[in-house]
Amino acid sequence: MDLKQLKFLIALDETRHFGQAAARCHITQPTLSMRLRSLEEELDLPLVKRGQRFEGFTAPGERVLAWARTVLTAHDGLLAEAAACRGNLVGTLRVGVVPLSSFNPQPLLQRLHAEHPNLRFELSSLSSEQILEQLASNRLDLGVSYLERLDSENFDSLPLEPTHMGLLYDHRHFSFGEQPLSWEALIELPLGLLTSGMHFRQSIDHNFHIRGLQPQPVLQTDAVHQLVQMVHGGLCCAVMPLDSGLETLTEHLRLQPIADAQTLARLGLIMRRSAPRSALAQACFALYQQSFGDS
Repeated sequence: MDLKQLKFLIALDETRHFGQAAARCHITQPTLSMRLRSLEEELDLPLVKRGQRFEGFTAPGERVLAWARTVLTAHDGLLAEAAACRGNLVGTLRVGVVPLSSFNPQPLLQRLHAEHPNLRFELSSLSSEQILEQLASNRLDLGVSYLERLDSENFDSLPLEPTHMGLLYDHRHFSFGEQPLSWEALIELPLGLLTSGMHFRQSIDHNFHIRGLQPQPVLQTDAVHQLVQMVHGGLCCAVMPLDSGLETLTEHLRLQPIADAQTLARLGLIMRRSAPRSALAQACFALYQQSFGDS
C-alpha cells in the first residue's frame, strides 16, 4: 500500500467517475483501476462497486475511504509541521465559508501569501452544518460560520464583527436617498431572497416578522451569484451583508444601509480542537487574532 493508492481512492470519491478520477491524478483509467484492484487485494476487501460505470463504494470501502482521508491529512500535516518548524508554511489552507458571510478573507490570505509564497488556498462555500462536519473530519482547516450552538469542547473560535445588512440594487433601475432604508420600505420593492432555511434568510425573515411584515419576493434562489445577476438585470433588489463588497462587482451596483438590520447570530473563525490540527490552521488562526481581531 502507498499514499498514491489512497489518493486515487479519494479522487474517485470526489469525482464519482473513473475517467475523471484518473485525469485528476494524471494517470490513465486502466492504471487507476489496476492500482485500486491492487489495494483491494492487499486489504482482502472489495472497496468499489463496479459496473458499466462507477456505482459507489461498498460498506468496507466507505470505512477504508475515511481512513484514507485521515492518513493523507496526517501526511500533509506532518510535512506542514516540519516546514513550520523551519519557519515556513507550505501546502494548501482549506477554508469553508457560509454563503453571504460578511467576512472578507482577502487581507488575511494576502498577508499569509506575502509571508509564505508557497502557501496555496482553497475556499469553499458551504452550509454551517457542512463546515462543522468537514472541520471535524479534517477536510477543512478553518471555517467561517455562525457561532450559535457551536460545540466549544470540540472547536476553538474567534468572534467576528457583527453582520449588518443593506439593500443591494442596480442604480440604473432603482434610486434611494441618503438615509438608511426601513424594513417597511422594503415591502414595497421587488425583492429577491435566498431560499427559506438558509441562515441569512432566517435573519431577514426575523426582521420582517418582528415588525409584523410579510415579504412577497419575486425571486427565491439558493445561489448567491444568480441572485446578484438578477439584481444587476433590474428584476429585483436583495438584502445582503452590508460589508460584503458585492457593490464593487460592477459600476452599477449599490448597497444601501437598512436601519436596525443585523443577523441573528454572530459569525466566527472556527478551528477544530482535537489532533491532528494542521500547522496551517493554527498559524492562520493566530495571525487573525493578532493582526485583525481588534481592527
